[in-house]
Amino acid sequence: MRHSIRIPVALAAALAASTLFAGCTASGASDIGETPQHAAAPPVMDGDTRFADAATGELASTARTDEALVVTGSITITADDPIAAAEKATTITTAAGGRIDSRQQYAPRGGDAGSATLTLRIPADALEKVRGELTELGRVDETLLGSENVTALQRDLETRITTLRTSIGRYTGWLATAVTTSDLIELEQAIAQRQSELESLEAQQRELADQVAMSTITLNLRSEALAPPPEGPKDVWSAIAVGWNAFLGFWASALIGIGVGLPWLVLLAAAAVVVLWQVRRGRRTGDGARNTGP
Repeated sequence: MRHSIRIPVALAAALAASTLFAGCTASGASDIGETPQHAAAPPVMDGDTRFADAATGELASTARTDEALVVTGSITITADDPIAAAEKATTITTAAGGRIDSRQQYAPRGGDAGSATLTLRIPADALEKVRGELTELGRVDETLLGSENVTALQRDLETRITTLRTSIGRYTGWLATAVTTSDLIELEQAIAQRQSELESLEAQQRELADQVAMSTITLNLRSEALAPPPEGPKDVWSAIAVGWNAFLGFWASALIGIGVGLPWLVLLAAAAVVVLWQVRRGRRTGDGARNTGP
């Protein structure tokens, strides 16, 4: 009896193991037999949003922690010789790795020593050093500096450029496998449009990178004769001098006004004389008529 019971139990265990193994084998064969050719192709989206999302995620993971700043401003300096100071400013700027984008220079005239206006492009990391050297050219009358944070704009351009490059690569791959003329024309137009947009964005990116890397400073150099006068007198004698100059200036302006209006005054006086003569003549004629009456 004991042997008759053990045999069915062993047989049942063997049957259960074989059934389980067969199920696993069938499941594995089903997974292996499914090739990528049977998988559904991802939908084609005109805006390439899935590539944009991927590019955005990639850029976000490698985002820089520093900020992109565009620094602009102006410096006004009164120098003994503005022309010579302009030459020194050019040397200082080029020595720091910068450049001169524009230069306007006026020769001395009317008792002044001339003037010059330069547009300096200075490396952002050397701006403070160059500004300190420029202050040695003369008396600094005014310094205006400002900055604009363009970090978001810079990263937006990077994202859009990456998206367009990916899109162009995908459309180029489709162009190689196109079989109909209509498909070729449509794909070529799509590639040309995206290529034009890509070139425009790359130009904006280069210009923005240049503005970030090179600060723009307008340097105004002038002589003492062209500098504005001080705001007010600092002592009694300077106050007397200001008052006397104002007195002379008033009468000089009055004489100039009289000179300008003199021709009109002469004309008005002549007209007044003619009118008075006509009035008096009329009165004399009336009196004579009354005296000769009956």
